[in-house]
Amino acid sequence: MYRFLIVIEKANGNFSAYSPDLPGCVATGKTREQVTRNMHEAIEMHVRGLLEDKLPVPKPRAFAEYVAVL
Repeated sequence: MYRFLIVIEKANGNFSAYSPDLPGCVATGKTREQVTRNMHEAIEMHVRGLLEDKLPVPKPRAFAEYVAVL
């Protein structure tokens, strides 16, 4: 099993998502839930393609943290 961080951003009228550990792996959706599902499918397809091509799957290195400021 692989676990990758995804970043979800609110855009004009929809949401977009990407994974810092998987360059080029992106998704969009009308809702946060939809973009999360779409990104899950995109990551599955991306990883499956790497494995089929006998390429290494990147190790997850990204993480997120909130920082509170005044």
